[in-house]
Amino acid sequence: MLAVIVIFMLATVVAVGIGDRIRRPYPVLVSVIGLAVAFTPLPTLQIPPDLILPLFLPPLIYATAQRTSWRLLISRRRTIFWLAGVLVLLTVAASAATTYWAIGGVSIAAAVALGAAVAPPDPVAAEAVAGPLDLPRRVITVLQTEGLCNDATAFVVFGVAISAVETGQYSLPSAVLLFAWEVIAAIGIGFGLGWIATWLQNRLDNVTARSALTLVFPFATYLTADAFHASGVLAVVAVSLYIGQTGADEAGVNDRLTTNAFWDTLEMLITGLAFGLIGLELREVWPGADRLPAYALHAAIICAVVIALRFAWMMSVGAFMRRFGTYGYREGYQDDVARDWRDDFILAFCGFRGLATLALALALPATTPHRAELLFVAFMVILVTLVVPGLVMPWIVKALGVRKEAEVEEEAIQDLAYRASRAALRRLRQLDSDEDLPTEVVQRLRYTQRQLVAELCDVVPEDLQEGFEQRRMHREIRNRVEAQMLEASRAEVLLARTEPGVDPEAADQVLRRLDLKSAHLL
Repeated sequence: MLAVIVIFMLATVVAVGIGDRIRRPYPVLVSVIGLAVAFTPLPTLQIPPDLILPLFLPPLIYATAQRTSWRLLISRRRTIFWLAGVLVLLTVAASAATTYWAIGGVSIAAAVALGAAVAPPDPVAAEAVAGPLDLPRRVITVLQTEGLCNDATAFVVFGVAISAVETGQYSLPSAVLLFAWEVIAAIGIGFGLGWIATWLQNRLDNVTARSALTLVFPFATYLTADAFHASGVLAVVAVSLYIGQTGADEAGVNDRLTTNAFWDTLEMLITGLAFGLIGLELREVWPGADRLPAYALHAAIICAVVIALRFAWMMSVGAFMRRFGTYGYREGYQDDVARDWRDDFILAFCGFRGLATLALALALPATTPHRAELLFVAFMVILVTLVVPGLVMPWIVKALGVRKEAEVEEEAIQDLAYRASRAALRRLRQLDSDEDLPTEVVQRLRYTQRQLVAELCDVVPEDLQEGFEQRRMHREIRNRVEAQMLEASRAEVLLARTEPGVDPEAADQVLRRLDLKSAHLL
């Protein structure tokens, strides 16, 4: 098992490089590698179904949720209702009905369980596959919001269906109460553990320990929520958003400089390993030659229903909302989504299934009638909605002419830069009033702050235009030369580190200071 993990981590690194060159998302490439490995005699990666979600989802959900905020989720409340609620339930119903009709002998409860497994698009897949395609932020945020919130709906339906499979009984009122409990308890647990995590972070002086805390708490939050029968996904989202809104002090600056690189690496490796696992599972669900034609036909029908329903829903509801209302955004707001049919089409095309579908399908009880065929269908839904769209998405995006709106995003950056500058100048006035700072120091700081804003916004005020380009050119030359000087310094320290009599710890301390200086030039 360890060898398979190492192989897929290495494959992830290689896939990232290849994906950058051919403009294809690396998770899809790793899944393809997993598919290829599934047909080889190499050992597979055997992970119990009840460990798949706790092992992979907490860190990936945490990293995805760090890119959003509570305000954004609240502003997307109607998106959550229509996509993470209504669309998921409709997909469950349509998939279950199709399964019950197509696969003779399957029970209604088992069909509903499969429908719940294939209904929710995966937040990790949406972020990993659609993120690198330079789509407008309004599209990416809708996919993030949908993926982060739809698992609660699907998991409750799946739990009720499994209970019906095992006991032959189900209760709609109980399902509604269970859903309410999962959501409310998850948010409460997430906030509570988020407060604890923040309290601990503020009392840890070691930056590495604080970074490690951000890795431990997603797992702790997921397991705690699961112990209380709450939504682990929503709990991790809550703890991520709570922790993400802290860190405004000096410790927060250090944490961001170190933790971001740590999480970028961790997220890449875990994502690659998770999607490689999806490909590997083909060996476990592949039927014999005598059953393959029937299984493939049933899977094709169910895949067609899942895809057609999402396209019909996105294209019709998007047009309806543009005609009679919005998805809950202010009129003219820059992140308003689905501005035309092309946005609708992209959102429909990005219904990627992933880890949640795999884990739920594998969690079907061993005594479930036609379990092998249901697993095969679920895997084919993942394959058809993830691998195929992931490979052709760049062509679709290019053909539709959907691109990141640089002007809109630049305007948002400028607004925030001006807001930050006003806060800095207010603080300067307060310090000047409290400490009676020298006039030349205050004037110099004001001038430096205005220059910083001009560089961030790429808009130079009239009174700064004279000589601004020359100063910027001189600064670029100075930074370039200083970077080369620092490079020579690091090379000399690295050379000295290999010499006898030189303390490696002292050399590492000097290297760290040189690295921090280099980072300041970026």
